Amino acid sequence: MQDLIGTWAQIEGQPYPGLAFTFYPDGTFSAVYEMMSITSAGTYTTDGELIELNQTQHSFGLIGLFVGRYQVEGTRLLLNVVASGSQERPADLSGAVVYEKVLQVKD
Repeated sequence: MQDLIGTWAQIEGQPYPGLAFTFYPDGTFSAVYEMMSITSAGTYTTDGELIELNQTQHSFGLIGLFVGRYQVEGTRLLLNVVASGSQERPADLSGAVVYEKVLQVKD
């Protein structure tokens, strides 16, 4: 889980470029997609390459459990998640969305 801590933004060429997830050490996350004024938040857990996001807040009400797989490769995050119950957890990272680590400067 430690490799996931930080802010990751979806890169150009992906479905929602600029969508940013921030994963915190306490097991919470937040997400922002400024182009559509969308915010979301919740909790997450990892077990090896498996990830579960329990989204408890969303601007459009898209809450619930999302399950999938992830992998951090240097400054890149590969994330492949689906809504639990509507689909099976992805078997691998094919179809994963690519995020780039965002460097943050503290004031």
